Amino acid sequence: MKTYNIGVIAGDGIGPEVINEGLKVLRTIKDGFDVNLVEYPYSGAYYLKTKELVPDRVIDEWRTLDAVYLGAIGHPDVEPGLVERSVIMGLRLGLDLYVNLRPVKLFAEHLCPLKGKTPKDVDFVVIRENTEDAYVGLGGFFKKGTPDEIAVAEMVFTRKGTERVVRYAFELARSRSRKKLTMVDKANAIRPQNLWTRVFAEVGKEYPDVEQNHLYVDACCMLMVKNPEAFDVIVTANLFGDIITDLGAMLQGGMGFAASGNIHPGKTSMFEPIHGSAPDIAGQGIANPLGAVLSLSMMLDYLGEKKTAARIENAVASLMISNRLPSLNGKSGMTTTQIGDAVSRQIALGDQSPIIPLRDETNTAHIAQLQSAIAAQESLRLTLGDKVIEAVIAALNEKILALRVQQQPI
Repeated sequence: MKTYNIGVIAGDGIGPEVINEGLKVLRTIKDGFDVNLVEYPYSGAYYLKTKELVPDRVIDEWRTLDAVYLGAIGHPDVEPGLVERSVIMGLRLGLDLYVNLRPVKLFAEHLCPLKGKTPKDVDFVVIRENTEDAYVGLGGFFKKGTPDEIAVAEMVFTRKGTERVVRYAFELARSRSRKKLTMVDKANAIRPQNLWTRVFAEVGKEYPDVEQNHLYVDACCMLMVKNPEAFDVIVTANLFGDIITDLGAMLQGGMGFAASGNIHPGKTSMFEPIHGSAPDIAGQGIANPLGAVLSLSMMLDYLGEKKTAARIENAVASLMISNRLPSLNGKSGMTTTQIGDAVSRQIALGDQSPIIPLRDETNTAHIAQLQSAIAAQESLRLTLGDKVIEAVIAALNEKILALRVQQQPI
C-alpha cells in the first residue's frame, strides 16, 4: 500500500480549526493508500513563544515530503509579514513552487453574487506565477519618517520564470475540454511586462490547438464580473494573480470556498485554503472549513489519488446543491465541526454521482422544493436522529439528481 508523507502546518487563527476538519475528511475517505502526517509548529503564536522562524534544515526536510498541508499564517501581535515570509515564502521560494493554482468553480447558483450565473458559467482556473514579481522583496525606504521619504518596490520578471509558468498553463488548457487560455498583464503601463506578452506569443506557437487571447488586468476584472463564462484558464504574474483570484473566490461563493495549490510539477508541493488566519473569529468554531477540505482534494489529485479527490469534491458539491448548508458564514447556525461532519457523512453515504448543472429552467421549481425539504430535515436531526434523517435526505437527493439527469443534453 502506498504511504504518503504529508507535512501539516496548522498555523494561526482559524488555521488549526479548518485543518482539523480537512484531516477528519482524510481519515474518512482514504482508500487504497495511507498517510504519515508530520506536524510542524511554525506560526505567529509559536514565534511569540520561541522567537524562532523556519530554519534552513526544516526547509530541507520539507523537500523530502510528498506534500505540505497548510492552514493559515498570521498573528495580530506579530509584525505583519514576518512569519508569513518565513513560512509561506519559505515554502514557495525554498521549494520553488512556481505555480499557484486556483480553481474558481461555482457549485450552486445561490452562492454566486452575480444574478443569473449558474455553475456552467463559473468554472475556470487561474494560474498565478508564484516566485517573482513584487513579492521577491527588492526595494525599501529612503529618508524614512521624514517629509522627503521615498518608498521603492521593484517587480522582477525572468524569461525562465515566465516561460515555465506559461507553458504549464498551456498544458493545462490543452487538457481541458474548452482548450482556451487567456494571458493577463498590464504591459501598456508596466513596460517590463512586455516580456510576458512576448513569451506568451512565442510559446503559443507550440499549441495551435489552444485558443489564445490576451487581456490587460483591468479589462480582465471587468469581464470576470460581467461574463465569467468567457474564461477557461487564466495565466498571469504574481501580483495581478493575487488580486484576481480573490475576485474569483467571491464569484464561487466567498473566500471560505477558495482552495489553492502551490506547485512544482513532480516535486513536493503545498496546498492551503486562501482565507487567511481571521483572528477576529478564531476559537469561536464558526470558520468555514470547505476551503481546507477542497485544498485537501487538490492535494490528493496532485498525488495521483484522483478518484478519492473527486469523491471529496462531489460530496461538497452535493451539500451545496441540496442546500443542506444554509449559509457559509458565522450566521449559518452550523459550527466548523458540524460542516466537517456533514462532508464526512456525505462521503460515507457513497454519493459519487456526477453533479450535472441545469441547462434550462425546467424542473427548477421541483428541485427548489426538494432542497427546502432537505433543509427542513436538518432542523429535525436532534429530534429524529441521524439514521432517520440521512435516509430521508438520501431519498430526496436521488430525486434531485434524477431531475438533473433529465436536463442533461442528449
